[in-house]
Amino acid sequence: QVQLVESGGGLVQAGGSLRLSCVASGSTSGIMLIGWYRQAPGKQREFVATINIGGTTNYAGSVKGRFTISRDNAKNTIYLQMSNLKVEDTAVYYCRANRPPGVYWGQGAQVTVSS
Repeated sequence: QVQLVESGGGLVQAGGSLRLSCVASGSTSGIMLIGWYRQAPGKQREFVATINIGGTTNYAGSVKGRFTISRDNAKNTIYLQMSNLKVEDTAVYYCRANRPPGVYWGQGAQVTVSS
């Protein structure tokens, strides 16, 4: 089992920045892939960014160049640095970990971008 706890969400004006954190606990040694997804009101949950066990990152086209995913293995924490935020980035952001055979989700962190 893996537990994920997000933090760092909030309200920010368009063009601003926020950093989300996700702390993993439990059986973290087998995590192969970890990252961020988001769900806006009335929309399906969508991929934002991931980082794999080898450190390779992947981003959705809509956030590439504005968001950066990183990790601190010593703290079992991943981060999502979000810059040049847009109103359309408003969503609940979820941390997700793939630890075969399971997939684990955090409870989510609200990010609201005002115009």
